[in-house]
Amino acid sequence: MPNDSILILFQNIGLTESKAKETVKNKTLAPTLEKAIFAAGFDNTPCESTGALIYALASTIGNTPGAIPHLDYLAIAIRDSKLETTDQVAAAIRFVSDKNEIDETLFNKECGVGIVVTKEDIVKAVNDYTKSVKDKLIKDRYKFFGAYFGGVKKIPSLKWANGGEIKEVVDSKVLEILGPKDERDAALKKKLEDTSKEVELTIATAATVAREIPAMFTEGELSKLHLPGTNPQIKPELMEEHLRATGGKYVTRFPPEPNGFLHIGHAKAININFGLAKAHDGICYLRFDDTNPETEKESFAESIIETVKWLGFTPAEITYSSSYFPRLYELAIELIKLDKAYVCHCTAEEIQMHRGGPERGPRSACVHRDRPISESIELFEKMKNGGFEEGEAILRMKMDLENGNPQFWDLVAYRVLKTPHHRTGTEWCIYPTYDYTHCLVDSFENITHSLCTSEFAQSRASYYWLCDALEVYKPVQWESGRLNVQGTVLSKRKIAELVRRGHVMDLDDPRLYTLPAIRRRGVPPEAVNNFIHNLGVTKADTVIEIARLDSYIRDYLNNTALRLMGVMNPIKVTLENLPEGFEMSVTVANKPRDPSMGERTIPFTREIWIDGSDFKEIEDKNFYRLAPGRSVGLLNVLCPITCTNVIKDPNTGRVVELKARYEDGEGFPRPTTYIQWVAESPKHGSPVRVDEVRLFDNLFRHKNPLSISEVPEGYLSDINEDSMKVERNVFVEIGIWDLMDRWAKASVSGTDYEAIRFQLTRIGYFCLDRDSDLGEFRDPTGNGPLQETTKKIVLNRTVGLSVSRTLNK
Repeated sequence: MPNDSILILFQNIGLTESKAKETVKNKTLAPTLEKAIFAAGFDNTPCESTGALIYALASTIGNTPGAIPHLDYLAIAIRDSKLETTDQVAAAIRFVSDKNEIDETLFNKECGVGIVVTKEDIVKAVNDYTKSVKDKLIKDRYKFFGAYFGGVKKIPSLKWANGGEIKEVVDSKVLEILGPKDERDAALKKKLEDTSKEVELTIATAATVAREIPAMFTEGELSKLHLPGTNPQIKPELMEEHLRATGGKYVTRFPPEPNGFLHIGHAKAININFGLAKAHDGICYLRFDDTNPETEKESFAESIIETVKWLGFTPAEITYSSSYFPRLYELAIELIKLDKAYVCHCTAEEIQMHRGGPERGPRSACVHRDRPISESIELFEKMKNGGFEEGEAILRMKMDLENGNPQFWDLVAYRVLKTPHHRTGTEWCIYPTYDYTHCLVDSFENITHSLCTSEFAQSRASYYWLCDALEVYKPVQWESGRLNVQGTVLSKRKIAELVRRGHVMDLDDPRLYTLPAIRRRGVPPEAVNNFIHNLGVTKADTVIEIARLDSYIRDYLNNTALRLMGVMNPIKVTLENLPEGFEMSVTVANKPRDPSMGERTIPFTREIWIDGSDFKEIEDKNFYRLAPGRSVGLLNVLCPITCTNVIKDPNTGRVVELKARYEDGEGFPRPTTYIQWVAESPKHGSPVRVDEVRLFDNLFRHKNPLSISEVPEGYLSDINEDSMKVERNVFVEIGIWDLMDRWAKASVSGTDYEAIRFQLTRIGYFCLDRDSDLGEFRDPTGNGPLQETTKKIVLNRTVGLSVSRTLNK
């Protein structure tokens, strides 16, 4: 189909001309969207009312490859008004992703088809929920709002309710109970203490504090940062106001955009921002820089909140740039009145040419730069009221075109985006840019240290310019080097492409280095933090090898993980000289030479299973484990065993059983090698059969898959096809149930499966994967025997016992 026809097709479903043109250029999205439109029968009929859902379907289905064969079915469901919200579309994609055939009754049930949640239903559900948390809400006031709103959204009856209506009811209810925000809700508004008062700190206390604060905050670059209150302002009273609000405390913020999962580089930023505040008894906000509704989702914001919590940090408050949209708009009007901003109609290409073009020639002002102030105010209001389409008008800051720093070349402050925002809905159709928003929100929140990465170094001057232009409090921006990892990609777009093509399972695939992926692989958050602390902070970017991070993970798990025995590709061993029904209880230390970790009891019987790699039939002088006529020790068992006979499958020649002798007589030499084993004992439920064990290696073959010189055909050509091996013939000992039951009693959410970590002796460190099915294991008291309810066990190898990962140069 010609591009012009496709452009019209896309505009017929409600895309603006600029959005349609952008979509046509997207070689992945365009054919999917075209197919969905034709499947729904909208190729000849404008369908703006449902076009947004068709676009949502086409733009997100690629992240779930298993759903793509059902694109036509889902498009028709949208046409027939079965799917009426983006939440329903997302649920439908998930539902069909693993189906060959679709059961319509189940589909309707799982996707909320035909379910109508009225405003009255929402009010009743919110009122009922509020009764259960009212005391907490009154006690913690607006600090509890995030958890309160999150709880409401999890009410089962509101699953298919309109998100905007839920927010409206929640806001109304909170206002009814608490009234407007006052001084009790301003975390920072504390009276200035007498600055002349001397703080006495004993040597013992100082030593304790020094031990608790990582050296990265007391040495090196971070130790040289300015003290709060010493950064100059354009007006002295601005600092006085700031100090009245903060009490002279350190105030930092971690400001992610909710447009994807955080990655390992963000772990450094989180540690720096939260750690610096903690080191100086200050506070740190988690602030979402949510000014781009086209890429942002509530689910990403929820993931970020959970990730920060997982790393062990508690924000003083969770804030959003979108909460300041009214104030930012008012200041934009003020900037125009000061003749420091103007409405411009130039295209991106025209702006580039005015900035000197590709040849970097002389810069020049556009024809709109000197338009009357009143005209810019009128046009800006027209932008706000929807009078312009996307790309037709922008608000630019009137800065200094002669300055050598590109950050002074009349940056864009506002643009038109007619895309609903995940928090503000359709309230706004203009959105502020990062360059305009970031410094002002830092100012509103009285940030003392605006910490960012080195690519924002040029932005520091424009950051200061805008604060001074509007005469508001000016924080200090400080930059440090980024953290990158060899052998992977961190770009959200590239990771999404890996998911779309089926190279990885999802955005949290354990082979990736997003923080949810690292968490899913079983990496303890403490190991990540230890790693970051030991890296330190410099101005230069840091590129680390995967093996270096692995060593921190291994060190932490070595000290904290329980040891269990397990066998892969098991071989049955029958100890012929033990009587039928023989059973002996063996007490095993949960960690050798560490009594504090406790112990467990497991059965030892006449029939046991050993790891397939621990037997070799062919004579090999370098092989020290079990072989015909040779002996080997069994871990945690007093006597060794000697192989006396090998039984094979007559058809395949595969070894299916070994006969052996239990050497319990006196005088038998002590074995030099010990192997793990698992008993065959139906009475004890042994062995525990594992459905899958996933063994991960590097996703890419080269250290830098994005390097054209190393990988000329692109990162997608560098995929290591052996990056995940799945073993399905694996037994583990019954000690795993005790470990899992203890987790069930301690777990708050019951979903943090990766916290079930252990070492499989001589194999590696493992955790439970979220693909496991533990059944309905929680009874009303919060406990429950997992051995009785578990239906499926999937394990992830977190890291091997020694360095084994290799990358090409």
